[in-house]
Amino acid sequence: MILQQALRRELAYTAGAVFLVMLTFMLTSLVIRILGLAANGKASPNDVLILIGLATIGYLSILLSATLFISTLIVLTRWYKDSEMVVWFSAGISLRDLVKPVLQFAAPFILLALLLGVFAWPWANQQSALFRDRFEQRGVLSMIAAGRFIEPSNGNYVLFIEGIDGNMEYARNVFVANAEANKVGVALAHKGKFETMPNGDRLVVMENGRRYAGTPGQIDYRIVEFERYAVKVDNKPPESQNEQPPKSRNTIDLLRNPTRENLGELLWRISLPILAFNFVMIAIPLAYVNPRLGRYTPLVFAVLIYLTYSNMINLAQSWVRSGSVPFWLAWWPIHLVVFLAALLMFRYRQNRSLGGWRAVFGRRPAPAKGGTA
Repeated sequence: MILQQALRRELAYTAGAVFLVMLTFMLTSLVIRILGLAANGKASPNDVLILIGLATIGYLSILLSATLFISTLIVLTRWYKDSEMVVWFSAGISLRDLVKPVLQFAAPFILLALLLGVFAWPWANQQSALFRDRFEQRGVLSMIAAGRFIEPSNGNYVLFIEGIDGNMEYARNVFVANAEANKVGVALAHKGKFETMPNGDRLVVMENGRRYAGTPGQIDYRIVEFERYAVKVDNKPPESQNEQPPKSRNTIDLLRNPTRENLGELLWRISLPILAFNFVMIAIPLAYVNPRLGRYTPLVFAVLIYLTYSNMINLAQSWVRSGSVPFWLAWWPIHLVVFLAALLMFRYRQNRSLGGWRAVFGRRPAPAKGGTA
């Protein structure tokens, strides 16, 4: 009882600190990435905070698994380093006795990782896709403001309007520059107006202006004076698309429509709680450290194990999506191998005094010469 209380208390404190540190790093990375999207015109600056929150919710399951792995390693490594583990072993506690309290502490994390992977991950991806689609489907008219250069993301021109009336009907001093092949065209007019075509397209019609067209660096420029010159600035609103990517679909839809893409996404979701469980099982025997040596050696192996394990899951997901490996054969072997490796590490630590890895495979060291059997 004392062991369980001490272990849970220290795991709780350490997990809280590790979670906050990792959350800070993740938020910093998300802020940089999403602000970059907003700066490049791929996301609305008004939606930055919402997109960061949705991305955080989506990655919480991975963050919880990593937090559980690292906090278990840190606590048990400190116990080995400070010789507390020697005291517990002297009191009759074995390494297997640590499994129950650690798994009891990890159970809420594993359950939460399952719920987040099944429900929160697709919901967050779906909402993020809705925000991105809404921004991509916005009209250029929504970005037009007096005195600003407008460059649509899906257009090949730059528009500048010095002044606009309150009803968005007339414009003053309109400038349009576009590039086609190796030629550049510039159109200028003192006035223009906004018109709507029967098919729903919106135009800026320049009146009584002049257009310059030619190849930069050459003198073959052509000057044309026009009475009307129209530039399409807004398309008809596109129809809503019902097709969603697999990562934005709920788990029930993935099960009802077992395509290769959907099965690949399903493999990733069901792997999240298993990933957290296996990390805990590995962390207990991996935390051993010789008090005379460095205490960070287990953390180095932990990073390698985490990267290898997660990349193997991603590889299995890619195999399922490409059809190279069926789903029923791809989702379980990696987890089983990791679990068996954890059991071998347990046996190695339990029988280290009996000959290390020879004891793991059932071989005992031969008695010394002159000794008794």
